[in-house]
Amino acid sequence: MKAAVWHGRQDVRIEDVKEPSPPPPGQLQVKIAWCGICGTDLHEYAGGPLYIPLEHPHPLTGVQAPVIIGHEMSGEVIAVGDGVEGFAPGDRVAACPIIGCGECRWCRSGSMAQCDRVAFLGTSWTGGALAERLNLYAYQCYHLNNNLSDEVGALVEPFSATVRAVAQSGAGKDDSVAVIGAGPIGLMALMAARIRGAKQVVALEVAEKRVAAARQCGADAVIDPGRQDPEKAALEMTGGQGFDVVIECAGQPATVLMAGRVTRTRGRLVIMGVFEKPAALDLTDIVFREKTVSGSMSGYGLYDETIRMMGDARFRGDVLISDRIGLDELVSKGYYGLLHEKDRHVKILVRPE
Repeated sequence: MKAAVWHGRQDVRIEDVKEPSPPPPGQLQVKIAWCGICGTDLHEYAGGPLYIPLEHPHPLTGVQAPVIIGHEMSGEVIAVGDGVEGFAPGDRVAACPIIGCGECRWCRSGSMAQCDRVAFLGTSWTGGALAERLNLYAYQCYHLNNNLSDEVGALVEPFSATVRAVAQSGAGKDDSVAVIGAGPIGLMALMAARIRGAKQVVALEVAEKRVAAARQCGADAVIDPGRQDPEKAALEMTGGQGFDVVIECAGQPATVLMAGRVTRTRGRLVIMGVFEKPAALDLTDIVFREKTVSGSMSGYGLYDETIRMMGDARFRGDVLISDRIGLDELVSKGYYGLLHEKDRHVKILVRPE
C-alpha cells in the first residue's frame, strides 16, 4: 500500500510499504477516508524532528524513523481484533492519536495524554494516517455521527484539542476571548469559544484569507497586528482591561509574547502553538499582573463532546477545508501550500489512496 514516510527534515517520501497485519487483540484495522495536514506535521517536515524518535527507538512502541506520518483522520473499520466490543466492520470512526503505557500515574488517573512514555499516531506508532490502512487500539476510536461527513470527521482530532484548551481556560459567558493566529487550530479555538458561549471572541491574524475565515467562523472582530498596535486595540475592545482569556495558536516567539501582553490582569493565557525553538514571555508582566499561563496538548477525554459540538451550526467545516488532494501531492501541493500560500489555504485534506 502507499504511505507518506518521514525520513528526515524536509524529506517525506510517498512509498510502497507493507500492509498492516490483521489487528491484534484490542485493536481495529481502519481504512483511511481522509487525513488532514496538521501544523505539527509541517513543523516535523520543515524543522523536525520534534516528536519523531530519530536516534533511539520510542520507549513504549520501539518505533524509530523512518515513520509513517499523519494523525487527523477519519475512516471505516474493516477488521476487528479479539476482545473488541462496540465496533464492527463498516463503522465510521475518527481517532485520538494518543497511545499510553496504561501503567503510569497519568494513565491510571485518566490523563493518558500526559503518560510518562506517551506515543503518538503519526510520529511514534506502528502506522500513520497518511496511509491506506492502519491498526489502532479500540480505545482510540470514536463513532462518527451520521450528520458528520468523512471530511468533517477528519477535523475531529484538531477540534478536540481546541475544545480542551477552551475548557481548560475556563472561558464562559462573561468572558472576552482572544485567539492568536487564525490558522486551522486558531479558527477551531474561535468556534469552540463561541459554541461554549463566550460573550466576545476576537482573532489576531495578518493573512487576508484567514482574516476573512475568522469572520465567517464567528469572530466579533479581527485585529491585524501588521496594521495596528495589538495591545492598543485589545485595550480599546475591552474597556482598558485586556482579554479575560487568550489562546495562543500560532507558535511563534513574537505571537506568544504578544499573547501575554494582551491578557488582562489575572487573566488566563493558554498556549497551544508548537514551537520549534524556546520562546519568551514578559515574566515581569506575568508576575506583577498575576496572570495564569498554561499549556494544552491534545483533546484526550473530550472526543464525544467534540463530536457533539461539531453538530452545532456554528461549527464551519466548510470554511476550514480549503483543498483536497491525493497522497502523491502531499509535499508539492499540501506542504508547499500551507507553508508558502497562507493567503490561499486553511486546512488541506489528503485522501491516501
